Amino acid sequence: MPDPEFTKKMHDKLLHFVAHSEWSDEQVRLEATRYVCEVLAEQEPVTTWVIDDTGFLKQGSHSVGVQRQYTGSAGKIANCQIGVSLEIATATQHAPIDFELYLPESWTSDPVRCQQARIPGDVQFKTKVALALT
Repeated sequence: MPDPEFTKKMHDKLLHFVAHSEWSDEQVRLEATRYVCEVLAEQEPVTTWVIDDTGFLKQGSHSVGVQRQYTGSAGKIANCQIGVSLEIATATQHAPIDFELYLPESWTSDPVRCQQARIPGDVQFKTKVALALT
């Protein structure tokens, strides 16, 4: 069994790296995508790409991208975040290979709110379809 103190220190180091280091997640996401595609394709042919949006119900207004909007998760307009995902599928399995948080125009057009939420200044509004195509 791992030493709890050692585990906590490693966890803290990882959180510090993710929160405070200058790095781009693009290469990490690309490598994870390559791995998943290879593993699934070894077992059976990939037949389908699935683009979907998923809502994450939220309370309050401070989570990035949250607002009252339609989500299929609730089947109605609700306070939530929306994520646009890309999945690949075989006849018997599927796996997510990419995901992007949808930022409503009410967020991207408010530079003060974006700065407070640490959203990079160059982020512009994109529709869910545009996110999926990107």
